[in-house]
Amino acid sequence: MNTVLATLLALAPTLAVLLTLSGLISAAETSMTAASRGRMHQLERDGDRAARRVNRLIGDQENMIGAILLSNNVLNIFASALTTAVLTSLFPAGSVAGPLIATGVMTVLVVVFAEILPKTLAIARPDDVARTLSIPTYWTVRIFGPLARTAQWIVRLTLRPFGIKLDMETDVLAAHEEIRGSVEYHYSEGLVETRDRDMLGGVLDLAEMDVTEVMVHRRSMMTVDGGLPPRRILAEALESQHTRLPIYRNEPENIIGILHVKDLLGALAQNDGRIDALDIPAILRAPWFVPETTSLKDQLAAFLKAQNHFALVVDEYGAIQGLITLEDILEEIVGEIEDEHDTVAAGVKPDDDGSFLVEGSVTIRDLNRAMNWELPDEEAVTIAGLLIHEAQSIPEVGQTFTFHNHRFTVEARKGARLTRLRIEPLPPREDD
Repeated sequence: MNTVLATLLALAPTLAVLLTLSGLISAAETSMTAASRGRMHQLERDGDRAARRVNRLIGDQENMIGAILLSNNVLNIFASALTTAVLTSLFPAGSVAGPLIATGVMTVLVVVFAEILPKTLAIARPDDVARTLSIPTYWTVRIFGPLARTAQWIVRLTLRPFGIKLDMETDVLAAHEEIRGSVEYHYSEGLVETRDRDMLGGVLDLAEMDVTEVMVHRRSMMTVDGGLPPRRILAEALESQHTRLPIYRNEPENIIGILHVKDLLGALAQNDGRIDALDIPAILRAPWFVPETTSLKDQLAAFLKAQNHFALVVDEYGAIQGLITLEDILEEIVGEIEDEHDTVAAGVKPDDDGSFLVEGSVTIRDLNRAMNWELPDEEAVTIAGLLIHEAQSIPEVGQTFTFHNHRFTVEARKGARLTRLRIEPLPPREDD
């Protein structure tokens, strides 16, 4: 036993060096994955070189983690193999005492000093630890990175016969989902208000939504016949709640231009108030047509670039589906925008029995925001569309359906359109 202890003491300096390196690598792995990306980017903008290294390492996270795991295992295996070889030589050939003692000693040393201790410290202060260990981590990745990429290639090659194909550039962490998860977590903890959560979520959703989800459908578009006398066109423009009106000729689908009320008033002033002398076609602005597949993020950028706030949405055949404005997109972020000329008609009216009368054209997204519900909006845009999707038919007036923890009753129908529904939230089930 004295010989074993003396041997372990002789190995102590070598083991200390190997376990220290292993512990630093473990701390680097934990801190790099737990460090705040937002703070690292801010520090980099302030000129912090360590934060810049951290951001570069996180930018290729899969290769970084692969290199760290590979180097960590090399150190731990080498330390275990060295201890086993030395202790085995102290016992007779065939004896298992040496390997058993080496296994026990190295398990305790590796788990406690190379894993738990450094990772606990890294979790406690991930930003500071990541910046401190950025240089050794950088060189670890430089040295073991090629071996890690080779290992990743072998893994992908091994999984391919099983039908699992992984791209070498596969992102291991989606930035949008990371931000969304952080917002939802802080909201559940009461640190973020509902309105702020909705606004942040709205910004993230812009890239995932297309213009058809927020446009004014063609059935609800306010259009004016360009063949009417100027006096009638002026009257309809004044009756409208909008400052831009699509003008059609012969049929509503044939939009020939957009009439801006400001242009109309300017032309009226130039003609000294002579309404019948107005040349309406001369003051129309060219219509802007956008495909229905355009994302809200791209359309917002297009609005800002073109300095235009109004566009007509068309399908692949060129048929008009609706119209979209800059205000429609902004409302997806900040909620309903109302001015002194808007009529407050959200389409949702509470009833005394706790239910709600909802117009069929109300979007699921707006209803969820207004009522803090969680009705799914993947298969339909409007609440009427959701009911039709779930019922797999067009319900009759008076029919009632229960799904997604709500009771839906058809109150009014016009042709194939559900114009008004009664929605009653149900109490949570015990198994929820």
